[in-house]
Amino acid sequence: MLTSLMLALVLSEAPEIPAGTHVLLRMINSVNTATAQVGDFVYMTTASPLSVGGRIVVPVGAHVQGLVVHAKRSGRVSGRAELALRLETLTLHDGRVLKFSPQVAAADPGGTEQKTSKEEGAIKQGSDAGRDAARVAILAGTGAATGAAVGHWTNSGWQGAGVGAGIGAGVGVATALLTRGREVELRAGSTLDVVFTKPVPLE
Repeated sequence: MLTSLMLALVLSEAPEIPAGTHVLLRMINSVNTATAQVGDFVYMTTASPLSVGGRIVVPVGAHVQGLVVHAKRSGRVSGRAELALRLETLTLHDGRVLKFSPQVAAADPGGTEQKTSKEEGAIKQGSDAGRDAARVAILAGTGAATGAAVGHWTNSGWQGAGVGAGIGAGVGVATALLTRGREVELRAGSTLDVVFTKPVPLE
């Protein structure tokens, strides 16, 4: 009876990583929705230490392994790229392997507008509307300049510029429709902020 009570006391005092804890992870391999497949492995290391009760329990450099569970390429006309990961194991320096399933809270945007959905933990690419509009404007301007130059020699002047702008704009729209949007990419060395959704025992 006394032994059982002592064992219960020890177990109750065993350290654990509490739910709500955040840790920064750094990608070892790269993942891109242009090529990623469900089931592909992802490898990371902890980029920040984890402490419990004033004691570091997970140091920087601990290994993390997970899987791609959803990968959607960006569409040509509509549909933004999406990527979802499931992290599975955290390997400590002493060889202990902890099973865990934290949720991605934020991801390195990598110079794009990719953001993490708080509800799903999936990483989604932002809209390409601004980039497409800029492409159309640039090509329309180029077309206008070309049309004006041709019009100068044919005495059609502004009419040539207008025709050129229309052609350039048309080319820009066609180009936008035929070009895929930006993909979600997690490059090697980029970081992810993940949050523990439930406690993880350390012993």
